[in-house]
Amino acid sequence: MIKTGNPIISIYTEMTPNPETMKFVANKLLYPNKSIDFPDAASTGPSPLAAELFTFPFIRGVFIASNFVTLTKTNDTDWADVIPTIRQFLKEYLEDNRAVINEDEIKAAPVMSGDESDVVTRIKDLLENAVKPAVEMDGGAIQFKNYEDGVVTVILQGSCSGCPSSMITLKSGIEGIMKRMIPEVKEVVAETE
Repeated sequence: MIKTGNPIISIYTEMTPNPETMKFVANKLLYPNKSIDFPDAASTGPSPLAAELFTFPFIRGVFIASNFVTLTKTNDTDWADVIPTIRQFLKEYLEDNRAVINEDEIKAAPVMSGDESDVVTRIKDLLENAVKPAVEMDGGAIQFKNYEDGVVTVILQGSCSGCPSSMITLKSGIEGIMKRMIPEVKEVVAETE
């Protein structure tokens, strides 16, 4: 049998609605069915990949999901100047089979009490099945934070964090669908990490 070695990795880019972020998509799973946001270099403990990406002086944020990395750049950087460098770096990093995320270093998220209401369950289901897939297509992520007195609080990550159009999407799209599908919801607000 012929041994072919590591697979060839390809990386392509996709623009996101946020001009400060770019989505780098790989033909390899990086963090299957999960996502994690690194808003600064100090938060990269669980991810050797994110830590190395922050060594580029023009990177302000790293978001890793299923098969892509969304990067946030500094204001004075032009994507056209840095995309080739980032693509080559990611290609070599992944071809070397280096670690993307060390699961054992991720702090467990707080668990809600066992008496989670039916409303919260319906909110989470709607976010997971209707909202999250659309948001991830644009290089971002949305997570449920809490529900109290008719107000749903979500966390925006990746290209959604700081996106000029994210509040319009949140209020016109997400809040609209939540109110229609779950009458108990009066408002949806965002908190950035």
